[in-house]
Amino acid sequence: MEKNMAGWDRTIRVVLAVIFLALAFSQGGAWWILGILGIIFLITSLIGFCPLYKIVGLKTNKEEETTSS
Repeated sequence: MEKNMAGWDRTIRVVLAVIFLALAFSQGGAWWILGILGIIFLITSLIGFCPLYKIVGLKTNKEEETTSS
């Protein structure tokens, strides 16, 4: 699987995941939706691949493009 996320993108996702999970566990109610989003953000940042980016054709990881040239 080709990584399509840059380091800064992964860092932002981890920070958002922590915030979303904290809100989901502390607030309850409909905040569980943010909890699911937080889990998705955490998983995608750990593996460095975002399926949505692949569908849209977006790639924030420019390192692989420059090294293959």
